[in-house]
Amino acid sequence: MRLLILALAPVFVIAIYVYMRDKYEKEPIKLLFKTILFGGLITYPVILTEKYLLSLKPELTGGWPVFYDAFVVAGFTEEFFKFLILVVLIWKNRNFNEKFDGIVYAVFVSLGFAAVENILYVFSHGEAVGYVRAIVSVPAHALFGVTMGFYFGLAKFYRKNRLVYLFKALLFPVILHGIFDFILMLGNYRLMWLFLPFVVYLYYDGLRKIKNLSSRSYYR
Repeated sequence: MRLLILALAPVFVIAIYVYMRDKYEKEPIKLLFKTILFGGLITYPVILTEKYLLSLKPELTGGWPVFYDAFVVAGFTEEFFKFLILVVLIWKNRNFNEKFDGIVYAVFVSLGFAAVENILYVFSHGEAVGYVRAIVSVPAHALFGVTMGFYFGLAKFYRKNRLVYLFKALLFPVILHGIFDFILMLGNYRLMWLFLPFVVYLYYDGLRKIKNLSSRSYYR
């Protein structure tokens, strides 16, 4: 039970924080629960897709195999399925009526995925891993979601550049996710010096995006 609480606690804390930042019209709890549930359910197709992509890994040398794993296998697959849930479940929903709603729903999808992933990691590797992931990995998934939701919300309400924003809603989280995983997977101690500044940047940029869209004035 302690490991389960450790795995899920950061998910609940971040979910409550994002929910409270939705100042003007809170999203329906039922829809948020559905969103986070579907975020968890995509874990299975993500695992299957990642295994398939790993079987297709080309013969590469140097850091390129790690690049493939980080950006294609993990980054693209995970962010694509999160994006797909947003398009299918949220895009035409009548409750998606503010730009900031894109961030709320994208973060909840990401947290659903992060919850299942975190349970698997914590139960496999123990309590110490749980504390590290609570500070780094789970917030990272949420922050990838903030970036996705930021552009997803802009795409909904700015038709002129809709395709550009939708493209950014998928591309930028993939890039951020890929960089995050690449630094960790490569295991280069010199490159690891960049990891902390990168995580700080994720926090700064994510909180800035939340502040911008929650103000209701961005791009008006």
